[in-house]
Amino acid sequence: MPADFHASVFARAEKGLLLRVAPLPSILNTPRSTCFFIPYTGRRLSTTSNRNAHETVSFHGSPVLEELMSSVLNRSTTAMAESLISSKAATPAQPPHSACQLCGRACEHLIALGELPPELGDIIKANAPPARPLEDICLQCVELFRRAKAQTDAHAAIFAQTNQVLPTPLRLSADQRFTGRDVTIAFLDSGFYAHPDLTKPSNRILAYKSIFSAGDDLSSLENIDVSSWHGMMTSVVAAGNGYLSEGFYRGIAPSSQLVLVKIGRTGHIPEGNIQRGLEWVLEHREQYGIRIVNISAGGDFEQSYLLNPLCQVVEEVVRHGLIVVCAVGNAGMTPGHVVLPPASAPAAISVGGLDDQNSLDRARRGMYRSSYGPTIDGLQKPEIIAPGIWVAAPILPHTPTAAEAHLYSELNAATDDKLRGIIEYHQGTDKDLDEARDLPVPLIRQLITIKLREGNVINQHYKLVDGTSFASPIVASTVACMLEANSRLSPQQVKRILIETAERVPGVEIERQGWGVVAPQRAVEQALSLRSSL
Repeated sequence: MPADFHASVFARAEKGLLLRVAPLPSILNTPRSTCFFIPYTGRRLSTTSNRNAHETVSFHGSPVLEELMSSVLNRSTTAMAESLISSKAATPAQPPHSACQLCGRACEHLIALGELPPELGDIIKANAPPARPLEDICLQCVELFRRAKAQTDAHAAIFAQTNQVLPTPLRLSADQRFTGRDVTIAFLDSGFYAHPDLTKPSNRILAYKSIFSAGDDLSSLENIDVSSWHGMMTSVVAAGNGYLSEGFYRGIAPSSQLVLVKIGRTGHIPEGNIQRGLEWVLEHREQYGIRIVNISAGGDFEQSYLLNPLCQVVEEVVRHGLIVVCAVGNAGMTPGHVVLPPASAPAAISVGGLDDQNSLDRARRGMYRSSYGPTIDGLQKPEIIAPGIWVAAPILPHTPTAAEAHLYSELNAATDDKLRGIIEYHQGTDKDLDEARDLPVPLIRQLITIKLREGNVINQHYKLVDGTSFASPIVASTVACMLEANSRLSPQQVKRILIETAERVPGVEIERQGWGVVAPQRAVEQALSLRSSL
């Protein structure tokens, strides 16, 4: 445990402070921060102001807080520690029979509603029973509504124009006549899963290869493994047909065929693994008719493409007629914002991230925190950007995350009288909900909303994801539609069309967005126009 903790002063009460506490070096307002009531005890406090103008308090070696934060860090849910504080802090407690006027729970420390920030107090009042006076509430209720407000604030703009996550083809105005039919995309990633959006009603996975084994056993795609998440999501974002959403959350190329190449297990994928996977694709390109390679993985360190072995393989693959699409990475807010191999290879189509705020309004477009050049060789990277946040992707079936998403979605759709029965039936799936089963229905509803938002859950089958790992397959799927429209396009022609048809984001530096946002319909139309001349 670290010796110091930082906390923003959330509210001042008569007998103590309500603090939002996080251990160093965590950042406040992350999931690892929470609210505590700290009675005035004379322990050493130093008050400072941070750059966000929040009053903060640093606790030096406080055994009470060390035990509190240990409880938070070692549990999956927020730990409210009134009993721990009251047993160790030498301050008079309120009468033991004090009850929260909102949830009815007995507790020793109540917070006056007037001592909370007005905007938080207004939300709490709006959810209080109309016939019950509301003056003092417990820490658990304060924390519940603080989390609800944080999620409301974070998602307000995203759901301002629609109450659902928009599918990628709609957001980018893709040409529905072209779906990547008879085009094969190879995906290089940590692992994969035979998701129904790829295998039903017909299985479009042509081959599976793991660089860690000699065999190519498609049955291994049915295994549930933590390494399966990333590749499952990238492949479905590009080529999923939305089978589990009745076609709603489909990719731009839902008719394309796939070759899946496992190049990692967990954590960072070494550059050598990417190279081995790419060499396998090059060797088997004709056997499976591979035209496109998507690589949502980054290399080890910055190096000139002239000296980097992986970049040299990318150049060779493109010379043989394959189109290589790479994610540039998510280091746009870090010093140097370096673009690593293979995205730094000149022949690669390197993709950055767009933040369209889940909107069809072009005026709301902005940038995601993706890496950008120029590269060490002075090359413009990325060349193009695509949605890198608010992207719908599948949840890996038969996992704890899938069980939670199913529970949250079922509760969200249920009538009030069914809530407690559903929570009891799924006991053990979510500890917060188990503990909240007997609370008033408005509080249970708030908690359900929090769970959906904090878990980025769309429904029981899909969730929101972000990163250039998902922007890259969106461009790869666009390329598949271009090749369906004109199979004779070369890699150089594909890149040129994408650049020429891209839509610039006003007010964003060229270095960050390249030539702009991928425009699938315009790109396909231009590919069609060249068919007669090739």
